Amino acid sequence: MVERITGAELLMRSLEAEGVDTVFGYPGGSIIKVYDKLYDHTDTINHILVRHEQGATHAAQGYARVSGKPGVVIVTSGPGATNVVTGISDAMVDSTPLVVITGQVDSRFLGTDAFQETDLLGITLPITKWACQVRRAKDIPAAVARAFFIAGSGRPGPVVIDITADAQGELVDAVEHEKVTYIRSYEPNPEPEEGEMARAVSLLNMAERPMILAGQGVLISNATKELVEFAEKGDIPVGCTLMGMSALPSRHRLFKGMLGMHGNIGPNINTNRADVIVAVGMRFDNRVTGDLEQYAPKAKIIHIDIDESEFNKNVKADICIHSDARVALRKLATRMDARKHPEWINSFDKMNADERTLVIEPILNRPSECGISMPQVIGMVAEKSGGDAVIVTDVGQNQMWGARQSVYNRPRSLVTSGGLGTMGFGIPAAFGAKVAAPERQVVLFTGDGSFQMTLQELGTIMEQKTAVKIVILNNSYLGNVRQWQELFYGRRYSFTPMTNPDFVTLCAAYNIPAENVETPEALSGAIDRMLEAETPYLLNVNIAPTDNVFPMTPGNAAVDFVMLSPTEIYSPND
Repeated sequence: MVERITGAELLMRSLEAEGVDTVFGYPGGSIIKVYDKLYDHTDTINHILVRHEQGATHAAQGYARVSGKPGVVIVTSGPGATNVVTGISDAMVDSTPLVVITGQVDSRFLGTDAFQETDLLGITLPITKWACQVRRAKDIPAAVARAFFIAGSGRPGPVVIDITADAQGELVDAVEHEKVTYIRSYEPNPEPEEGEMARAVSLLNMAERPMILAGQGVLISNATKELVEFAEKGDIPVGCTLMGMSALPSRHRLFKGMLGMHGNIGPNINTNRADVIVAVGMRFDNRVTGDLEQYAPKAKIIHIDIDESEFNKNVKADICIHSDARVALRKLATRMDARKHPEWINSFDKMNADERTLVIEPILNRPSECGISMPQVIGMVAEKSGGDAVIVTDVGQNQMWGARQSVYNRPRSLVTSGGLGTMGFGIPAAFGAKVAAPERQVVLFTGDGSFQMTLQELGTIMEQKTAVKIVILNNSYLGNVRQWQELFYGRRYSFTPMTNPDFVTLCAAYNIPAENVETPEALSGAIDRMLEAETPYLLNVNIAPTDNVFPMTPGNAAVDFVMLSPTEIYSPND
């Protein structure tokens, strides 16, 4: 006799067949049938109750970025569904695989403005790889299979499955879940074109000042080993985008720092000196390029990307290699000549040494009465954690210092909101990262502004007893905006000063150990206590309120226009 089950039960079995072991979500009326069946599957699917649906998406992003598996979210219709839009958009820009399952009103009520009805497909189609609405229970397995294939293949991204309440409750014959491995109109694994590969090898063999720009595509394709082999054979220095940080170990001799607005001096200046640039899995975001009219004027550009829509979108490439980064780098490394570029590499090191002398050391070595600086905190965490921690950042000054000053020994060690720049990303993303890698130390750097956008997720951390370590870099300002107001808007600090609560007392309400750190002398011991704790732990570190992030390339400037302070522009001596 054929087993008869509900659409909700069919969904649970489909998720299990796709290997889902963790779900982040929040129940509600239009998804209650799914939650009723989830109650019977908690031995195989760990559901984590967040405190806000936006937190579910960011937690799923943190989980996905560290694990490499799609993060799964389940929420209800109406406001539950619209609350996930920010996280979906963030995941789309940052190529993060998410499967977001939303409840919807009964199909007979669609279009009637029923209670908590929202046209989620209309809202999310522009910010997803794929979105569908399921109105019949029998269509659920196919939708789930297609969703996971699309979300996790090619250039990853978010998908949405909107399931009506009647489809969740409808009885149908039980069927075996069949995974999708092929969609006729979708080719996620293109093979690099041989002619383009040959032209790229020829350029690389003649290059005198080659440079690699490594983006998150290297991490997504698990191509870190291939990147090392390619860079070492060609003796090619590597700069990483914000999202590409940890694609190369921080202490590797060819890693020369972060690219972009608050990147390191060496890779930014030398972008405009290079004669060949190999851009791998990156999209030439405006925060990386600065003024496009003045970007890389001397370079032939080889662009490797799995998403051909990125080719020539922002920067004209001389050679476009439509391929998975891992495949392309392996083939290039096999075919190219072994080279040495000692003088070129030394030019990066000299400029980065200047940065250390002119910017970093003065702020690290200033008198105690000047207050604690962000680089002091982040550098000390990096030293004490040995470069093995997963670093999560929120958005703002904490993000720039956190990404640049941290040390990465392993790939997938930085989780941040790069493209959308979502304040409030940090707490839930750090939680999701810790769920994905419970054996690793997970440290969040956040600002007092970002922290207060999703601080309700402290409740999730409390309930799950997840040992996330949180460092609030508290300057009582919206620091990044304050910096722009100082530099470009005549110090008119329009609504950037903040009056904050007592964060330590707040943490006490959530049973999370916390302490204030007010002097540089108290910093080391506090970080030791935080890292040694087997529980969640929070440090509220009072940062000098007027500190800025330098070096800095203003958004409308050439990438080699580097500010060292409000009044000093870097000028190489060579």
